[in-house]
Amino acid sequence: MTRLIYFDILQRMAPRDYTPDLPIRVVDIDEQSLANWGQWPWPRNLMAQMVENLGQNGAAVIAFDMLFVEPDRYSPARLLEDPALAEVLSVDEDAQNLDNDVFFGAEIAKWPVVLGVAARVADDGQPVISKAGIIEIGESPTSGLVQVPHWTPPAPPLYSDATGIGGVNVSPLGGTGVVRRVPVLWGGPDGALPSLGIEALRVALGETVLFAEGASDESGVMLALELGDFRLPTTQNGEVWIRYRRDRPELYVSANDVMTNPDDPALRSRIENQIILVGTSAAGLFDMHQTSLGESVPGVSIHAQLLEQVLTGEMLSRSDVTAALELVSFVLLGLVVVAVMSSFGAVASFIAGGVSAAVVVLISWMAFQNQLVLFDATFPLAGGMANFGLLAGYLFISTEREKRAIRKIFSHYVAPEILDEMEGSDHQLVLGGETQEITVMFADIRGFTPLSESVSATELVAILNELFSQVGDQILHERGTIDKFIGDAVMAFWNAPLPVENHPCRAARAALMMRGALAQFNRSEIMRERPPIALATGCATGQACVGNIGSRRRFNYTVIGDVVNVAARIEQSCRHVDYDILVSNSVYILGKQELAMLEAGFVDLKGKKNLEPVYILIGDQDMLDSEAFQNLRDAHAQLLSAIRAREPLERTDELRQNCIDIAKEIEPGLLTFYRALSGRTADFLSDVQSNKLLFSHHAREGQNLA
Repeated sequence: MTRLIYFDILQRMAPRDYTPDLPIRVVDIDEQSLANWGQWPWPRNLMAQMVENLGQNGAAVIAFDMLFVEPDRYSPARLLEDPALAEVLSVDEDAQNLDNDVFFGAEIAKWPVVLGVAARVADDGQPVISKAGIIEIGESPTSGLVQVPHWTPPAPPLYSDATGIGGVNVSPLGGTGVVRRVPVLWGGPDGALPSLGIEALRVALGETVLFAEGASDESGVMLALELGDFRLPTTQNGEVWIRYRRDRPELYVSANDVMTNPDDPALRSRIENQIILVGTSAAGLFDMHQTSLGESVPGVSIHAQLLEQVLTGEMLSRSDVTAALELVSFVLLGLVVVAVMSSFGAVASFIAGGVSAAVVVLISWMAFQNQLVLFDATFPLAGGMANFGLLAGYLFISTEREKRAIRKIFSHYVAPEILDEMEGSDHQLVLGGETQEITVMFADIRGFTPLSESVSATELVAILNELFSQVGDQILHERGTIDKFIGDAVMAFWNAPLPVENHPCRAARAALMMRGALAQFNRSEIMRERPPIALATGCATGQACVGNIGSRRRFNYTVIGDVVNVAARIEQSCRHVDYDILVSNSVYILGKQELAMLEAGFVDLKGKKNLEPVYILIGDQDMLDSEAFQNLRDAHAQLLSAIRAREPLERTDELRQNCIDIAKEIEPGLLTFYRALSGRTADFLSDVQSNKLLFSHHAREGQNLA
């Protein structure tokens, strides 16, 4: 079907031109003719009058694209078969013997008239034998013709009076849709029979025989039909491709004009020496067909167009050589697609295939325009597309396999949700890095040395892998990116490679979840009878350069910036503060509405000029909203106020003990924090920062003096 639609497109792009001086006319029983002369079928005496008028105006042949199967119901003899009617009319015996069919037969016997027969399924036992001699050349070419079960013969005596008999069908029995090919010879139960148009041409030329040319080495294959000086290339079953032109009113002569003004010189100029095809365009007679140009035309017009292209020699052809060239194009186009895709990938293959396809379409167009050859470009195009689709599918499957492998590897570092967003948004990492705000976390194992001394190296690796798996899952759960594992420590960051909303709080919650995962790990089977381990975690938020950093051949996706050093130093300060999770001032400012945090004083971070304020992270939003934490926060504030006011030791110890009593109900780790606080009071004094600056100034002066 795709091939036929493509051939239709070719015809619509370049339809055949109408040649007005060709000796072909259609006498059309149109709506006006029916209005003036009555409904169809007309009485046969009226049809005899039409034949006489056409014959006297010099018609070369008169071919009827209609059937005269049943006897004329308007014949006086048939009307008077009713005795009551005969008695009323009181007609004589001669009138009772009048028969319109005999009258019509006598008239068509005077002129070169071709009557039509149509295909049907039922058999009435009357044979229909061609009045043209058919000579077969080759191995029985007519045995492969389009077969007709039976024909509808004309009513007697019309069959014997007609000069020729032709099939009026323009498509095989039961065929519907667009008429693209028309059989020029039909195979029937009584032998081959020419189509109406071919039989009309034979009678007009005065030829007595048709030559059916077939293959010399294969039975039932027809190659061409020869009629006089004309040779019609056919399909192997005796059909001819119709090259259509637009339907033109100049082709038609109204039957009403023929019947009304038979002596009109203008009418004679259009009838004389013409092949006259009599048909109908009236909608109620249901003889309309669809052409390749998308037009709906009467069937008689298709017979006329067949005759026109026979006379002009504009015969479309499609041979075995054409089919072989299509196959070669199919193979070549497929090879081009395969070769280019194998070497240069899908995009280059698509471009090369498109160029090759354009060449094939151009060749097809030129063959149609210049040689009237129907070269099917859709076949090689379909082959190229199929090859491209198969190869693209294979590459897609391979890419998906590699993608899954990369995703599996990358999922150990980045949360699955982030991977989904990267795939959905087609995110591409910026090579060389970009500066943005991130939150960095460092977590280090405490108690690692005693553990390493108590187990073998293999067991230690297994323990670390299990621990980091559980710890890493918490980081990924909060949409973090694991940067690296450094011995017994892990580094992670948030807000890269894709933006993560509220990333400081997510990093803090990940730290809290890591605390819980560590507690379960210490109770697991792998840690039975082994010293428990602890984590020290530090988090900081700030600007950093995020991207691929390294050599041209090997690089890592990581972060570089001061915030990384701050997070690492805060993690190291956990030992000084004696608490497991510390966060920077930036994390505190951004997350204090969602996280339970308490001030832990100023600490001296290595490499930093000024002391940095840090905060202990106790819990999440639920902890922040709890009454116990509210009480602890108030008691903690009172304690720090007493320290900064340098109140007596007894007073600060009393307030510190109050904090310890409240902390017992909240977080056990707070007990060690408050117990160590008695030795860290200097971290909370307001002049600590200025003392550090003064010390740094004296140190520089001493270096200058030296």
